[in-house]
Amino acid sequence: MKIVFMGTPVFAKVCLDALTKSDKHEVLAVITQPDRPAGRGKKLTPSPVKVFAEECGLPVYQPERVNRSDFPHVLAGFDADIFVVAAFGQILSQRVLDIPKFGCINVHASLLPKYRGAAPIQQAIFDGETETGITIMQMDAGMDTGDMLLKRTVSITNEDTGGSLHDKLCEIAPEALLAALDEIAEERSKPQKQDDSLATHAGMITKDMERLDLSRKPQDVVNHIRAYNPFPGTYTEIDGQKVKVWKAHVVDGQVEFLELTPPGGKKMPAADYFRGRGR
Repeated sequence: MKIVFMGTPVFAKVCLDALTKSDKHEVLAVITQPDRPAGRGKKLTPSPVKVFAEECGLPVYQPERVNRSDFPHVLAGFDADIFVVAAFGQILSQRVLDIPKFGCINVHASLLPKYRGAAPIQQAIFDGETETGITIMQMDAGMDTGDMLLKRTVSITNEDTGGSLHDKLCEIAPEALLAALDEIAEERSKPQKQDDSLATHAGMITKDMERLDLSRKPQDVVNHIRAYNPFPGTYTEIDGQKVKVWKAHVVDGQVEFLELTPPGGKKMPAADYFRGRGR
């Protein structure tokens, strides 16, 4: 099929990689977020999808708002069969969704209808889930509310972090996407409505959510730490200092920190940190 791809981070890049390697599909263009300031120097930095697309010689477009101005006309000009969306970072209007012959599909990092929204990977760990997965969804104008086309499941272990679970999902997402596209092209797809009564939301992670609430149950605190490792990280205050917490476990019904970053310091074993403070 002729495809316009929309995506931004590494999760999207692995999906685009699979499409470029498939002899069944042609990627006509790549749409990604504009370059954003990153790092201490706040240098404008291209998205992983942009970097990969340019390496492949694919046309790249970076509209601030995909729904505005004349950009829908640009999208229509590609005469694509389908738009594939993966962690793009912008909501598509009905006007855009209606452009391609087969509509738009989304590669979503949860087992819908659980964890609609921007941070499904972190939220699944935060909530203590033991499994999650990939849902390929036919997009509509809602937030991850469209019909489900295909699912793939992965387990969440007690050692998984937001980073390791992201990597697990990156391994299964490309196969799920290609399988769904095959079903659509061969008219074997069987869309299933989502049960809205079972829906949960995984909203954007905000700065105030990085602070640990040590009054919560110990396992909930550990899950919070796991979910936000490596990004955005969690912290607590020790002797009036803001200390980053990267790893912990529950011992004798209490939270034991295992890995910390003190103010202005480097990541270290928590035992070394406390030993240096005479504890």
